[in-house]
Amino acid sequence: MRDDDVLIGCLMEDAWLTLEQVAAACMVEPEWLTRHVDEGLFPHAVSVAGVWRFPSASFRRARRMRQLERDFDAIPELAALVADLLEEMDDLQARLR
Repeated sequence: MRDDDVLIGCLMEDAWLTLEQVAAACMVEPEWLTRHVDEGLFPHAVSVAGVWRFPSASFRRARRMRQLERDFDAIPELAALVADLLEEMDDLQARLR
C-alpha cells in the first residue's frame, strides 16, 4: 500500500454522495435506492433541500445489499440486516488492528 492510497481513503470517509452517485457506482437504478431509503434501510442518509445525501460508507452498504438480493434472492430487510452485521464485523476487525 502506498502512502497516497491511505490519504485518498481518509478523504473519502468524510465524503457525502448524492443518490445518483451511489446508484451509478453500485450499478443500480436510482429507484432501487430510493425504495430502500423509503423503507429505512439506509439510516444515515439525509435529505438536504429535497436532495438525498449519503455518507461514503453507504456505497459499500448498497453494493453488499444489492449483491445479497441478487445472489441469494434475499428480501431487502434481510439484505440490510446482513449488511449491518458485515459492517459491525469490519468495525471490530479495524479496532483489533
